[in-house]
Amino acid sequence: MREKVQIAVAGDVAEAEEMQAILRAAGIDAELETGQDDGLNVLVADEDLTSAREALEALTEPDDLIAEP
Repeated sequence: MREKVQIAVAGDVAEAEEMQAILRAAGIDAELETGQDDGLNVLVADEDLTSAREALEALTEPDDLIAEP
């Protein structure tokens, strides 16, 4: 069985599903699980972690990931 690791925490269901769709489009299976403070954890197989990070970075705007000071 493949071990799952957290790649991101989404603030709501829509954000989590969007990340899951991006990962699936890149051929990476992603699961969602309830996290703390009403967030959702986005999980991928340990061996897919690097590819998953690259997929999310490539298909999201940097401003969405990093808040400006």
